Parts: sequence; structure tokens; C-alpha cells
Amino acid sequence: MTRLKVYALDGVTPVVHPQAYVHPSAVLIGDVFVGPRVYVGPCACLRGDFGRIVIEEGANIQDTCVLHAFPDTDLVIEVDGHIGHGAMLHGCVIRRNALVGINAVINDRAIVGESAIVAASAFVKAAFEVPPRTLVAGIPARVVRTLGESELAWKIEATRGYQWLAERCLASLQETDALSAADAGREARRMPTREGMVPLAEMKRMARDAREKED
Repeated sequence: MTRLKVYALDGVTPVVHPQAYVHPSAVLIGDVFVGPRVYVGPCACLRGDFGRIVIEEGANIQDTCVLHAFPDTDLVIEVDGHIGHGAMLHGCVIRRNALVGINAVINDRAIVGESAIVAASAFVKAAFEVPPRTLVAGIPARVVRTLGESELAWKIEATRGYQWLAERCLASLQETDALSAADAGREARRMPTREGMVPLAEMKRMARDAREKED
């Protein structure tokens, strides 16, 4: 297994549970805790050099995310938290089963409530509290509406997909050399997916089509 790129600072070393997957290109520094069944994607940066960073069980931190905190605060992502590609989190708390969308920014002392969704590219300002089970969007982020049951179910399934990915990576991902040419007759390989793992917009379209057929 490829050695993780983690750095001790002032004698404090990151802690990574054996059942977590952290990509070798991710960087973990200092006071960082990564729990079981967590997925940390390529080029993510978790800097526990000022405040502590805690990633609880089943959460995922996707590619190029940046996590940091001030000395007097902990950055916490609770159980089944879901942090999309390129998101930036600073000194905030992401409650159980919440989702932060692609390229969103969550600022100091903000709290994203349980099972809430922060839209892609939203900016959650300092000390703002996102109510549980709501969608927030915009710059600055504002509450748009309460989430529906189908959206909450979609979020749970999407997070399960990343927990499954952590298992796959622990079992089979390995560094290797690129091929100079593809094998003759090689077909595009579609990775196995879990039932229900579709984009949210596609899930909504499918539900709409089903309603129209019933009418």
C-alpha cells in the first residue's frame, strides 16, 4: 500500500483509522482525526496546524477540498457528512448527514444543520446557521426551501456510494505505470454503481416522468 502523505507538527501526528481511505496525494498536517469508512480524495488538504480537524465515520472529503481552522475552533464534519469537489471549509461544523456542494465555501463558526444541503458555489458566511433539512444557495447563502423526502434519500445514497468507494480503493487501488496503448478490442469500462447513484437533477427528472405516466 502506498504510504500516506501525513506530517507531524510540534509532535502532533494525524490519526487515520485503518478502515478509512486517504488518497496518497492528499495532505494531512498536525491535529487531524479521520474516522472509519471515511473517503479523502486526491489533492485534498487538511491542515490541523492551528485548530483541530475531525472527520467522523462515513464522511467523505472529495478532490481538492481545503479544510482549515483558527486556533480557538475545531473544524468538525459529523457522521455521513458529504463534502463536494473543491469545497473550502474554515473553522465550521457540518452536522450529521449534511452535504456541501461543489466549490462551496463555509466560513468560520458557521454550522450546516443535520441533513441540510449547501448548493454548489454557495458562500455560507461566518456564524451563519443553516437549518436542518433545508437547501441554501447563493452569495451569501440563504435558505431556499425545506428539502423533500426524495432529495434526502438521494443524499443518503450518494454518501453510501463514497463509503463503497473507500472500500474499493482500500481493496484494489494501486499506483502503476500507464499503458502506451490500449489492448486490442478494449471497450469503455463502466464502473459498477449502486442503485440510485444518479445526479440529483436526473433523479428529479425520473420522478417527474413517473408522475406524468401515472396521470
